[in-house]
Amino acid sequence: MTAVGEAQSPQTTAPAIRVNAVSKTFGGTRALRDVSFEVPRASVHALCGGNGSGKSTLIKILAGVHQADSGTIEIDGHVHDATRTNPGWAGSNGLYFVHQAVGTFPSMTVAENFAVSSTFGARSLAPVSWRALHRRVQKVLEQFEIDVSPKTIMAQVPPATRTMIAVARALQYEAEAGRGTLVLDEPTASLPAEEAQAVLDAMRGYARRGHAVVFVSHRLSELLAVSDSATFLRDGRHVRTCDAADLDESILVQLITGHAPIAPSRNAVAAHQAEVRLRLENFAVGSLDDICLQVRAGEVVGIAGLLGSGRSTLLQSLFGVRPARGGRATLDGVELTANDVPAAIRGGIAYVPEDRAGQAAFAELSIRANLSAPSLRRYWNRVWLRRAAERSDAQSVIERYKIKVDGPEAYFATMSGGNQQKVVLARWLELAPRLLLLDEPTQGVDIGARTAIHQLVRQVAAAGTAVLLVSSDPQELVDACDRVVGVHSGRITGEASDADLTVRRCTELGHGLGAPSGARTPTSRALGPRTPATHPPTSMEPRTS
Repeated sequence: MTAVGEAQSPQTTAPAIRVNAVSKTFGGTRALRDVSFEVPRASVHALCGGNGSGKSTLIKILAGVHQADSGTIEIDGHVHDATRTNPGWAGSNGLYFVHQAVGTFPSMTVAENFAVSSTFGARSLAPVSWRALHRRVQKVLEQFEIDVSPKTIMAQVPPATRTMIAVARALQYEAEAGRGTLVLDEPTASLPAEEAQAVLDAMRGYARRGHAVVFVSHRLSELLAVSDSATFLRDGRHVRTCDAADLDESILVQLITGHAPIAPSRNAVAAHQAEVRLRLENFAVGSLDDICLQVRAGEVVGIAGLLGSGRSTLLQSLFGVRPARGGRATLDGVELTANDVPAAIRGGIAYVPEDRAGQAAFAELSIRANLSAPSLRRYWNRVWLRRAAERSDAQSVIERYKIKVDGPEAYFATMSGGNQQKVVLARWLELAPRLLLLDEPTQGVDIGARTAIHQLVRQVAAAGTAVLLVSSDPQELVDACDRVVGVHSGRITGEASDADLTVRRCTELGHGLGAPSGARTPTSRALGPRTPATHPPTSMEPRTS
């Protein structure tokens, strides 16, 4: 692509990127409306917006995946026609992209992952010089302060380091000159707090080297911690560009959603007075041992723990995916069937796993098919499925849960992360579960969808469902839960509730720092006098020997 009006010589004072009056329409939908903003050099610039804000469309235009209907993009002083971009244009003009799925090959070495994105001087059918390749990659890794050998298999590299390797691979030819603009789209969404912090620290390092960094994240604390400036989009329009120093979390929420943040509410009555719904006694599964815990009807209990602590394994076992090694797990007084998912579903247990696209939904199927999956018998008349009834019920669910989608026949994969999660949740909530298991329920969704999902969790809890929620985000545990327990080194190490339920306390629990001095342990509370269940189960199958 040729430039529209190239400057005679790019000025060092020019911004790294200047987006000018960019618009984009899909069918009859205006995705972007005359959006204009600048990204300063040698800085971290946050691009903020909720579902439908136009943020993803803008990134795809910068990447050359979509072409704008109108507008220009200025890069380092050179003006380009935004209607004529393409993927090759982006790289040739110093724009590099790293997404949440960083695109590395786990079975290959670090050096081989670099090699697949460049020729490293190889010509025609000449053999690869592995020694030269390793030297080149080692030099790039040192420039980006990544402490890993080029010969290391990528699967052995921690997730945060894989993200930084993907960045170094993208910027390998710009590193020495400090050129190039890096667009990081949700790079920390699937990372625990410690590894996410490593990526944030690396981002500041990129900016110090002279790179401009455009950062997209739904974690508000990250945006505030690492950004120098921020641009806000809403409904395809530019709302505001400002210095990050002028922002706090409340202002962030208001600029992203258009309204003030909604304060979280806790169900203190459920936490102390309702009957016990889920009871674990000396429960053991995977790396977990001697887990004693109870969750009451209407209570939302969070689990804080590091990656690999066993928090997800616990949920999987309760849903029948993994067999327990010992102890007892009862729901309303009836022992759960071991390693039996159908029995768990019949017994009123619902499970939303961390990987919603891969494990919780059928991405290639319609919203209708995804919503009806757990209850197909309802539409089966012994000859065929009653599609009209299935479609009508799906439309009702879409309206009731405020899912933004064209209709029940739209494909699941075409929706935003927040709306995908609403579909997965709605599918289970329509069955009125007695126990809801949530693993990272708002990972990778925007603040508006996050608030809506938390409200759905509160609504189902208010109806008497017991909720067990795993999250690597301490703020989510504070916002969504009545009580939080910490899991570390295979055991429950502490608990927080009421005034003690803070971000700092949840972080401590996740690191196994235990209960505050004088506080009761979760084991002593969990094994207290049992309150009989008032709603005896009818369909939970007893465990067979």
